[in-house]
Amino acid sequence: MSKKIIIGNWKMNPLTLKEAEKLFSGVIKGISGVKKTEVVICPPFLYLEKLTKIKTSKIKLGAQDAFWGDVGAFTGEVSAEMVYNLGARYVILGHSERRTLGESNLDINKKIKAALASGLSPILCVGENTRDESHSYFNLVKTQLEECLDGVKKASIAKIIIAYEPVWAISTTVGRKDTTPADSLEMTIFIRKILSDKFGSNDASQVRIIYGGSANEKDTEDFLKNGGVDGLLPGRASLDLKKFAEIIKIAENS
Repeated sequence: MSKKIIIGNWKMNPLTLKEAEKLFSGVIKGISGVKKTEVVICPPFLYLEKLTKIKTSKIKLGAQDAFWGDVGAFTGEVSAEMVYNLGARYVILGHSERRTLGESNLDINKKIKAALASGLSPILCVGENTRDESHSYFNLVKTQLEECLDGVKKASIAKIIIAYEPVWAISTTVGRKDTTPADSLEMTIFIRKILSDKFGSNDASQVRIIYGGSANEKDTEDFLKNGGVDGLLPGRASLDLKKFAEIIKIAENS
């Protein structure tokens, strides 16, 4: 059985390096007794190098994105190889906020392949904007999975984490609604079926599926026990030391 994994996505926070170092050090202190849960922090790019210098075996670092090219005339981009060389070992790809900016499944597919080639473990975000009575949102998630994972080899699929991120449940979505563990379980079973059809049941069973969608300390236990997931991808809650430590503590004991 794989370890539970909690991945904190700091997004474009905090404002200064000093605050980032304080927050990171605080997380280290807050999870001193953790042994069974894998913890990953994904800060903004410019903090990665400094945070790798804060020695800890308790936390691994990840990036919030990585480009598919190695080197070249790609102004403003950061390659997967660069991210790996900084010390990160994970990378979030296909986050809904990136998709909103125009990122396509084809873009994400190229990024996943580049990340794998560079030694990074991709965290592939998938999820629907809305839920309709005809259940067409299943087709949307199926398309995301099939197109984003097109050409990925069976031998590599276990390195990928799938993050189910229903956009309609994210805190920044207008008129957001709460996701239930039943919603998560339904989609997790569906995702597992798509992976099994594509890669075979043995390889698909090695893939960790986690829940995003504004995960917090109040619903952590319910999602981990009843949502069919192997971990969580908190956003806002990962910026609060007490809340994030509580999420990890619950994961450790679940």
